[in-house]
Amino acid sequence: MAEQALDKDVDGDDEVEVEAKPRARGIAGKKLVLFVAAPLLLLIIGGAGAYFTGLFDSLLGGEGSAGAELHGSGPAQPATFYDLPEMLVNLNTTGRNSSFLKISVSLEIANEADRAKLDRALPRIVDNFQVYLRELRIEDLNGSAGLQRLREELLLRVNAAVEPGVVKDVLFKEMLVQ
Repeated sequence: MAEQALDKDVDGDDEVEVEAKPRARGIAGKKLVLFVAAPLLLLIIGGAGAYFTGLFDSLLGGEGSAGAELHGSGPAQPATFYDLPEMLVNLNTTGRNSSFLKISVSLEIANEADRAKLDRALPRIVDNFQVYLRELRIEDLNGSAGLQRLREELLLRVNAAVEPGVVKDVLFKEMLVQ
């Protein structure tokens, strides 16, 4: 028993020495990420970027097939336009001041034969436009997004008044808000 007491430290604390060994897995994992995963990720990102910018179109046949369709369809037909009469409408306002919209519009039609259809439906087209334009506020016409919405609405209304597909686009010649 006396011998056991001599083996213990005087303070009563047992000191244990632990040797720190570096983890081999941590270094191997970092090397794996550095030499395998990072280049693979760069290749994927570079390939996606090249695909979306169109660098692979000639290799994948995208340009050749689209080009054959465009060139094989024959000569492009010139655009045909139909001018609507100039319109002046009151805009919807909440205050005492009244605002006016003066607008001049051209319609792009599919072919010259559709001009007669538009002539027959002209009163209905003007009526649809007048009813819609009178409900607009000045805020509805602000910015390019407002003009694009106006263009789409007018196109829907003109195609509802005549056979669908007769009018391809609505073009603004003049627009004045006062």
